[in-house]
Amino acid sequence: MSKAGALDLAAGVGGTIQRSEVLCAVDKYEKYHVCYGGEEEERKTNYSDMVNKYYDLVTSFYEYGWGESFHFARRWKGESLQESMKRQEHFLASQLALKPGYEVLDVGCGIGGPLREIARFSFASITGLNNNEYQITRGEELNRAAGVDKTCKFVKADFMHMPFSDNTFDAVYAIEATCHAPDIYGCYKEIYRVLKPGQYFAAYEWCMTDSFDPHNKEHQDIKAEIEIGNGLPDIRLTGQCIEALKQAGFEVIWEKDLAEESPVPWYQVLDGNHFSLSNFRVTPLGRFITRIMVEALECVGLAPEGSLRVLKVLERAAEGLVKGGRMGIFTPTYFFLVRKPQCESSVMTQGSC
Repeated sequence: MSKAGALDLAAGVGGTIQRSEVLCAVDKYEKYHVCYGGEEEERKTNYSDMVNKYYDLVTSFYEYGWGESFHFARRWKGESLQESMKRQEHFLASQLALKPGYEVLDVGCGIGGPLREIARFSFASITGLNNNEYQITRGEELNRAAGVDKTCKFVKADFMHMPFSDNTFDAVYAIEATCHAPDIYGCYKEIYRVLKPGQYFAAYEWCMTDSFDPHNKEHQDIKAEIEIGNGLPDIRLTGQCIEALKQAGFEVIWEKDLAEESPVPWYQVLDGNHFSLSNFRVTPLGRFITRIMVEALECVGLAPEGSLRVLKVLERAAEGLVKGGRMGIFTPTYFFLVRKPQCESSVMTQGSC
């Protein structure tokens, strides 16, 4: 880690949280989770507070390690993590047939890395929906720097209660974001509402696979590690997502766990058995060096108290993700493409459509 990189990282820890309150925020965040006695229903009830605290605490670490896009990807041999993420974003845009003139919604957009990449790739106008003030402020800075601030914007809102009229968008997508929803049916129903009839919604979802056994203690522990390390109220099975989409009114075009046939395991980037210079910062050695630097910065007061505990939360996430990936019980790349019918059954009249 360079001196400039270390100082930028230290300055960003906590997001909009006051430096003196970071440690308290970490305490409160951890108590939401099973590992610290928390309950799933409490996480779902307080999901907005929990997720906001999570991203206030971790966004600067994410950006330092991953860049502007915070997601995994199906990877080819010889392909860098950054190349695979861009290809994954282009694939999604192609599935939605995005084009100039389209008004598109990115649900849970982070700091807008995919939003900017997809806008440049498709020439569509994209609105990023995010409920975290710090991420939006950072995303607007990056939009201006990339020169896409005229066609791309952010809206601060909860994706369970979107501030848009019915039938607003030509396409909607979500990249590893709706996993934060306390009620996936309610989230999909809101997406259905704001999408124009006949148009498409595509997403990459974090899911437990059919290999997950809810009665297996090791499986339960891995799921809990992923939840606390990633700000999740729960992790659903792939089948539960598809059922919720159908209940919301969508027609399923196709769905597939893209991790199943990935030439390079999606979790390899976090795996201690693999070393890579191209994504060194997120490798175990890179994370170890970051940990030492953050500890030093916290000791001298350049990073707020609690920064090291935030990093340990992310370490726990990495461990859970690798174990879940190796055992085949978890995937971050469950993809689906669905369509809102041209004519909704609730408003159809005889002879219409």
